[in-house]
Amino acid sequence: MKRADFRFRDRLRVRWAEVDMQKIVFNGHYLMYFDTAVAGYWRALAMPYHEAMEHLQGDLYVRKATVEYLGSARYDDLCEAGIRCERIGNSSILFHAALFRGETLLVHGELVYVFADPATQTSRPVPAELRALLGDFEAGAPMLDVRVGTWNELGREAAGLRRRVFVDEQGIAPEIELDAADASALHAVAFNRFGMALATGRLLEHAPGVGRIGRMAVLPTLRGAGIGRAVLDALADAARQRGLGRLLLHAQAGAVDFYRRLGFVPHGPAFEEAGIPHQEMLRHA
Repeated sequence: MKRADFRFRDRLRVRWAEVDMQKIVFNGHYLMYFDTAVAGYWRALAMPYHEAMEHLQGDLYVRKATVEYLGSARYDDLCEAGIRCERIGNSSILFHAALFRGETLLVHGELVYVFADPATQTSRPVPAELRALLGDFEAGAPMLDVRVGTWNELGREAAGLRRRVFVDEQGIAPEIELDAADASALHAVAFNRFGMALATGRLLEHAPGVGRIGRMAVLPTLRGAGIGRAVLDALADAARQRGLGRLLLHAQAGAVDFYRRLGFVPHGPAFEEAGIPHQEMLRHA
């Protein structure tokens, strides 16, 4: 079993509270590492877990977990927990899990989940949609469909996402969040394989040759999974096609590092917008 055998790997650093009197990770914590990595695996599939299970009319329950110890992780080790869907039965899904320090395999095991009715916890066949999603992910297929279009084409999905993020989560007034610019803007919405809208953003022509990206919103449970970047890349491609050579955006203070990693550079002093600290940022399209 090699690190490269796992398309999905979740990075972690061993914390002081996780080591025992032998100064190595307590054996039970490896299952916690694997369980945490499984949550990351669903994000890598662009799958908001609870909404997806409601869509599939079921839920997953652990039936069996086995762990084999080959070596020990120690305090402050930087490790990766790999998760791979190995086999799908009628109602069960077998995952292989492994913990690596560099290329060294420390611990591995198997996790067996059963798809079941959440009301009765009786097993049900794994839905065809979930079966296909798992198989396609492990085969290397893309998990996102980013669509670009007008407000008439994508406004319903974009408005729903923005309401959840800006109004419900951040407390911005609805009359500020929706504006007249939506009608003329180009919008992008990222959908997963179940057709669920996950993230959105819009592009306006700010000045000759300058595009302004705004209203970037990603579902909270899927942040950090690369979905916001996919939306921004789609808008940047659209800007280039329209002859807009530079991009401008107003980043919320908490998102400045995200945009910096994507090549945006702060411009001017910080300011407040809708009661939230912002920073203007620029980059070439």
